[in-house]
Amino acid sequence: MKGIEVEEKVLRAKSGWAMLAVVVLVFAAAIGSLVAMGVTDLTALAAPGVLFVILGAALCGGFAIVKPNEAIVYVLFGKYYGTLNEPGFFWINPFCSRGRKVSLKAMTLNNDKQKVNDADGNPIEIGVVVIWRIVNSARAVFSVDDYPAFISTQCDSAIRQVARQYPYDVSEDGEEKSLRGSSQEIADVLKSELQSRVNMAGVEVMDARIAHLAYAPEIAAAMLQRQQAAAIIVARQKIVEGAVGMVEMALNKLGEKGVVELDEERKAQMVSNLLVVLCGNKDAQPIVNSGTIY
Repeated sequence: MKGIEVEEKVLRAKSGWAMLAVVVLVFAAAIGSLVAMGVTDLTALAAPGVLFVILGAALCGGFAIVKPNEAIVYVLFGKYYGTLNEPGFFWINPFCSRGRKVSLKAMTLNNDKQKVNDADGNPIEIGVVVIWRIVNSARAVFSVDDYPAFISTQCDSAIRQVARQYPYDVSEDGEEKSLRGSSQEIADVLKSELQSRVNMAGVEVMDARIAHLAYAPEIAAAMLQRQQAAAIIVARQKIVEGAVGMVEMALNKLGEKGVVELDEERKAQMVSNLLVVLCGNKDAQPIVNSGTIY
């Protein structure tokens, strides 16, 4: 059998309680034979008694207890014999080697953060949390040596593969998917990429999401300044748009109500003053003009 060609075979084992009754009867027969030999002095009864003891001891090796969300994989003379994956008390072929227990519970892998490059070549730190479970116990046991370590290694490879396909942040046009802005899309891609890598180990990836994402320390300060500059530009654009609207509204109201007649030069002066007041970083200082503006 080779790696991913191992297919799980579910065992239909006998009830352990029924076989326990058989074992009790065998040991009872052994005890009865030995007692009868002692009473009657018939040494011929020794052989059946010994055989019953050996048979009972051999039968005891076939008992198995399977807990909920647990599977036991058995091997018979070097070949895969089958898997017990139903909870209960069972009896199987006692010549099978001691079964290897595999947990079928959902497990979490909190992969250590690692430094990779995004699509723009920027070094970033990224860490992933993966929720997974075993769905094929035979593959988990026979196809890989240590499936938890195998999953962790494949998770590292999947992170690198996905991270270099997307930039850390959105581009200026805002249409490109990014690691920071497209969390659900990236999670779906990461899950699909990781699933394709761990199929051979009989593992199902239930969820995979980015748990840590940051620029590498050597460029973090520069990227923070870049983000701050972009935020300031956006804020200034909003301020200017609002100020222009307010100036336009003020001029229109003054004209409609006939409060004052303004020529083009006075309008220009008023627009300039209002824009300075509305767009300035500091509060304006009022100046009272008692004369003419000319």
